[in-house]
Amino acid sequence: MHFVALDFETGDYAPNSAVSIGLVKYTNGKKTDEYYSLICPPKLYIRPDFTEIHGLRVKDVEDAPLFSQIWAAVKEFIGDFPVIAHNAGFDMGVLCALIAHYKLDLPSIQYYDSVFIARKTWPELACHKLTFLGQNFGIQYEAHNALADSDTCAQIIVKAAEKQGAKKLADLSPRYYQLKKLWERKFG
Repeated sequence: MHFVALDFETGDYAPNSAVSIGLVKYTNGKKTDEYYSLICPPKLYIRPDFTEIHGLRVKDVEDAPLFSQIWAAVKEFIGDFPVIAHNAGFDMGVLCALIAHYKLDLPSIQYYDSVFIARKTWPELACHKLTFLGQNFGIQYEAHNALADSDTCAQIIVKAAEKQGAKKLADLSPRYYQLKKLWERKFG
């Protein structure tokens, strides 16, 4: 199973306010690489209630690269792998907003939502939030750290694949999305 798990943390409710990104690559069902970067948002501001969630403050990101400065590395990291995210509509919406804000090239990315996969795989669970799933499966991690969240999401997908006997993300979910279609809905 090949995929890249992705997570963003944001500074406020604006989708282009990303302050960090975490990516974890799985090849043949094993973690093979990871990428993490702080991001200086276009508007240098982080709501105090968001800082309470992820711990990042303006002083943590003011000298970080703009998303446009790391986009080439992010694209290269993802390559032609499908992307998975927990509540993918949020994270892929952030990605689209950043691409639009900086007028970056729009890649062809197929993506899946791990919330949908978790609900399908474990319908008996009362909750399918990432923190709950992580605790349920004994995954120790720092919630709301973009790299830790993407790694936890990836581990949950591997567990779902083991339970379902899936060899690829498409076996876990016939429901997938295209970044370009999301882009068209939001900015087209």
